[in-house]
Order: sequence, then C-alpha cells, then structure tokens
Amino acid sequence: MSVIWLRTAAVLYACGLLYALIYVFWKNTRLFLPAMLAFGAGTVFHLVSIVELWTDTGHLPLANFYETSSVCAFLIAILFLLGYTYYRIAIFGVCIFPLVFFMTLIGATEFPVAPWSSPAIRNVWLTVHVATVLIGYATLTFAAVASVYYLLQERQLKRKQVMPSANRLPPLATLDRIISVSMNTGFVFITLATITGVVWAFIEDGTNWIGNPKIAFFLFTWAFYLAMIFLRISAGWRGRRIAWLAVGVLGCSLVTWATHFGLRSFWLK
Repeated sequence: MSVIWLRTAAVLYACGLLYALIYVFWKNTRLFLPAMLAFGAGTVFHLVSIVELWTDTGHLPLANFYETSSVCAFLIAILFLLGYTYYRIAIFGVCIFPLVFFMTLIGATEFPVAPWSSPAIRNVWLTVHVATVLIGYATLTFAAVASVYYLLQERQLKRKQVMPSANRLPPLATLDRIISVSMNTGFVFITLATITGVVWAFIEDGTNWIGNPKIAFFLFTWAFYLAMIFLRISAGWRGRRIAWLAVGVLGCSLVTWATHFGLRSFWLK
C-alpha cells in the first residue's frame, strides 16, 4: 500500500507543478493557495507512505535510490512548508513544487506496473513525448539564438558601434522579452516531455529505467532549465546572465539529444 500513498502524493504534488508552469507566464498568485493546499495534502500521504514502508521493512526506507529520492523529497516539502509558515515566501514554490514532484515521481517507480495494454497506446504516448521534446528544443533554440544576438547587441552598444539600418539588431528590451517568452514556453514543453519520458521508460523497462543514461541526461537538462527559470523569476536575472544560461541549457539539450539518437529503433519495435 505504501506505493499507492506515494503515487497519490505525486498526483497532489502535480497541482503545485501546474501552478509553477502557469506562474512563469502570468505571474499570477491566485492559484497559489489551492496549489499549497494540495501540496500540504501530498505531504500527509507522503508521510503515510514512508511510515508504512518503514513498518513493513523494519528499517528506514533508505535502502535504494528510489527510497532515498522519496525521503529527500518529503524533507524538502516539510522544510518548504515550515519556511512558508514563518516567512511567507511563496516565490520559492516555483522551484520547490516541480522539484518535489519529480523526486516523488522517481520514488513512486520503485515497483513496476503492468505493461502497455496495446501497442497503439504505447506509440501514442511515445508520439506525445517526442512532440513535446521537439517543441521544447525548438523554443529553447530560438531563445539561445536571441541570447546570442543579445550578447552581440550589448557588445556593440558598449563599444558605441553604430550598425547600418539594414543590419541593426533589435533593441535589448525586445531581445530580452523574446528570450523570456521562449524560455517559459520551452520550460513547459520540456517539463511535459520529462514527465512523459519518465513514465514511458518506467512502463517500458520497469524499475531498470533509472539506470538509463538517456533519462539521466534528460533529468539533468530539466534540472538545469529549472534552475535557470528560478534565477530569472526569483533572483531577477536578466540580460547577459540569463542569455549565457540559455546558451548553456541549449548545450545540455544537445548532449541529451545525442544520447537519444537511437530513439527511432524503439519507435520501430
């Protein structure tokens, strides 16, 4: 039963993830309270899962990566709830909600589930995963291109170089808006791609999915992306800093893409 409670917690944590994805676009905090209530309920189910697993096994549930990820996610959730109770820092939720969700999702894959009920469902799920990956990478590439132009434009302005009208780059404010919108859109699709990829790999490979380097690279890229979004929203990073980060995330994405070069072979199975 412990895994059922843990998967219930992951579903409730997903409400916080949804809030974070919405917030990066509209900066609206009206959904924070419902997300916070769902997040708090998730920690209760999470605690029940940990206690029940501890009772069943007779030892602290830290025997493998799945259990460690679950317990760590629970501790992060508790610290966030305590911190919010005392300091009312809601902005941390933009980073904490997605992080706790994914760590709990990883913990919830300790026990395998039934295989695909039909090849059609399997292919549709993979199609959704590939589509979200491609859209995410396309928007990230656009953000990286805008970042390069931002750096060039900034360099020209510092050197007081005046380019001909035909070759003049867009204003820095325009490029910064393009970077922000592209990054936000890319983050949403890369997050969806990561969720669908983890679930697909889990159903496909069972508990062995965690050792797949393709998934490891994808999770690392997503974590890098999350850090970039958090720094932009919470720390107010703009301009050169965020431009370099966008280029860095694109570099990680290219490495991830290289590790998925053999994805077509899975598609044709």
